[in-house]
Amino acid sequence: MRTVRNVHERVIEAPAATVGALIDRISADDDPLSPGPAWPAIRFDRPLGVGADGGHGFVRYAVGAYEPGRSVRFDFAPPENGYHRIDIEPLGPGRCRAVHVLEQRPSLRERILWTLFIRPMHDVYVEELLDNMERAATGRLRRPAARWSRWVRLAHRLVWDRPEAVGVPEGAHLARTAFDRTDFSDAWRLPLEPGMDRDPRAWRDVLPFPVRAVEGDELLLGEDASHLDFRASLLVGERDVTLTTVVRTHNRRGRLYFALVRYVHPVMARLMLRRTHRALALAAPSAAERHELPSGLSSPSVPSGGPSAERRAQ
Repeated sequence: MRTVRNVHERVIEAPAATVGALIDRISADDDPLSPGPAWPAIRFDRPLGVGADGGHGFVRYAVGAYEPGRSVRFDFAPPENGYHRIDIEPLGPGRCRAVHVLEQRPSLRERILWTLFIRPMHDVYVEELLDNMERAATGRLRRPAARWSRWVRLAHRLVWDRPEAVGVPEGAHLARTAFDRTDFSDAWRLPLEPGMDRDPRAWRDVLPFPVRAVEGDELLLGEDASHLDFRASLLVGERDVTLTTVVRTHNRRGRLYFALVRYVHPVMARLMLRRTHRALALAAPSAAERHELPSGLSSPSVPSGGPSAERRAQ
């Protein structure tokens, strides 16, 4: 098996100590580097340090080596092999080089997946991480990463999280009290990445129906008809968003109609929640655009998405 070696580097006009302090915040609540929420956040089961286990999305790894302020190495979880690492190299009193290296010895199948599918996404992911590093360290971005290609957008859409079935949340008060009698209910949930909009009104495009009510973290949509009434609730918490549907039928026609629709409904509910979830993630500002700079100044305020979001959309 031949070794895959992938290298990205960036010269940053900031002291190595300033940039190195940023890698010490990887996976923390104020992580300024992880290129989310367009990509899954880097998360570990404990603070950054040797032995911390986690990853981002379907990529799993553990911290194999860590020199605070200088270097961190992530070892891929078995049965995978290899690692990826970030190193900060001083180039002078106010300049440094950030280097990201991935090395792995993949099987033939893994090499094909890497070449056609994973590498295009990996390259964009790492360049956006370096964008965040430069912006957080200097307050500006001289040369942004390349815009997303059509292939990257397609691959990104294919690997996006899929909703899981859950019970109707206790906090979904509007859904639970919408009708005096409920003939059908279901609920689908997706995790929220740091930086995604927590205002339930931002999620109203999940379904093209009138807004019935907004209460706290919950938005209620729905329509009434002669054969049945339905309500769709969006409950937006700190960690996840849940789409709940409740239905009340009025007569035989309504029962017959929904007997057919109920087989299509879960597919459409998952699809529309996932589509809106991804759209809001892509439109959000990057981590560096959201967090404060080391000097205590604030990153540029871009309420409806920053430069990173503009590059993804093009």
